[in-house]
Amino acid sequence: MLQFDGRWRFDSPGPIESGADDAFRDLINRIAGQAPRKSILEHFKSRFAAAANIQYWPSSNERFAAEDLTTAMSEAATNAPLFIEAFWLGCEELRLRHPEMVLPDAGRINRILTDTNAGYQLDPPVLVATRVHISIAVPTPPPSLDVQARSLIEQALQASERALAEGNGRQAVQEVLWLLETISTAFRSPEVFDGTIQGRYFNKIIGELRLRGRGHQEQILQWMMTLHGYLSSPTGGGVRHGVDLKEGLALGIEEARLYRNLIRSYLTFLMAEHERLIRRAA
Repeated sequence: MLQFDGRWRFDSPGPIESGADDAFRDLINRIAGQAPRKSILEHFKSRFAAAANIQYWPSSNERFAAEDLTTAMSEAATNAPLFIEAFWLGCEELRLRHPEMVLPDAGRINRILTDTNAGYQLDPPVLVATRVHISIAVPTPPPSLDVQARSLIEQALQASERALAEGNGRQAVQEVLWLLETISTAFRSPEVFDGTIQGRYFNKIIGELRLRGRGHQEQILQWMMTLHGYLSSPTGGGVRHGVDLKEGLALGIEEARLYRNLIRSYLTFLMAEHERLIRRAA
């Protein structure tokens, strides 16, 4: 199975985009040209029937198999992640059973998802949602963040998701690290601590917040500064000031995913903290 938000298996985050289902149906037709056509149609029909939670029955002939496959795909299309998973698993099973067959890889599938603006990218074994309102567990920005800030948040998060899906971990981390630095400037607002936060850069701003913090806030802000410093360092993550060619470390895709998720959690905290301070000052 693909890895994605488990809740989507029971509550669909939305249907597959129009056009994507036809594109995947076309790929199945191309695959079916390499083997007995009815057997390939039945193979994918069983996968899409499972995704749609409908009973699978073999068709009596090739024509009915084609029609029944179309019906099963239409039913499965109401849940985009399960639809994509059904096609991917169908291909992977054929790849194991028939190594001589040429089958679509993740790159080919992602071309369809990109061309149809499906909102997902495949990074086996993970299915990445590229739409902010689906994929990013960040609360709606508080009213104190203006429209321009909201746009910056959406653009940076989407760029990070795309970079990760394309295997560019350094860029994925860089996008959200930049976003963290950008959002930190909101604390220089006159509504926060009467405008006494004077730092202009991330470490200064967060450092001043930490001096005013207590308990959990103080510790979280310290961790945030530590992570930012490590990722910025040429001998650490090297995502801001370049990588030291002698002592620098390569940033693997799994490390990049971890750092990106950590930064997103800190972003969530900063936004909630900003909202709390604004409410307190009101």
